[in-house]
Amino acid sequence: MTPLHLCLIFSALLFSLGLAAALSRSSSILVLLGVELMLNAANLNFIAFWRFSPNPEAGHGVLFVLFAIAVAAAEAAVGLALVIAVYRHYRSSCLQDANQLKG
Repeated sequence: MTPLHLCLIFSALLFSLGLAAALSRSSSILVLLGVELMLNAANLNFIAFWRFSPNPEAGHGVLFVLFAIAVAAAEAAVGLALVIAVYRHYRSSCLQDANQLKG
């Protein structure tokens, strides 16, 4: 197997682990961790395709990853702010409690 295939297999495993964590947990913190794992798997794909491309001298893959890291940091900040707001209101970080905020 080539190193690109190994990177892509590892990225797929990391993404599936993050997806399983995001879909199966009831704690909002663990759901945010699952989403972060999925974003890291996408970043790994960007780096792998950049590194094994015919022209790796151009830094396009690194620029995509830096942008994705900035988006992930903003997502984590907004997500944690929402978790704190729900926790202050319900004294719980369970997602079933946040379901009552509809309306």
